Amino acid sequence: MNIPADLKYTKDHEWIKIEGDEATIGITDFAQGELGDIVYVEVETLDETLAAEEVFGTVEAVKTVSDLFMPLSGTIIEVNEFLEDAPETVNEDAYGSGWMIKLKLSDPSEIQNLLDAEAYSSIITGG
Repeated sequence: MNIPADLKYTKDHEWIKIEGDEATIGITDFAQGELGDIVYVEVETLDETLAAEEVFGTVEAVKTVSDLFMPLSGTIIEVNEFLEDAPETVNEDAYGSGWMIKLKLSDPSEIQNLLDAEAYSSIITGG
């Protein structure tokens, strides 16, 4: 299971890369594996300001549709448009070119509520 140590995570299986007052967000390798073949990613919240835990989009796999939850409060400043034509990129490169949104943080103190790689690993392995 690929869980990069330099990222933060949520119990909802999103990963977060913090860079100053911006964050790049996607779903984890574990999540894409559980979902199976991803056929559609929908994010219609560009330029919207959302609170942590709010839904920012959905990811559709062959057998299911899952909501995507904001890990941090902020304004969505960019959406990965590449996923419109190639949603399978999330399966192939969850932590790289399969990213979903970029966010301008509203409250950087919320970062302390995120999980580190070790804590996330214990959630998905049950240990």
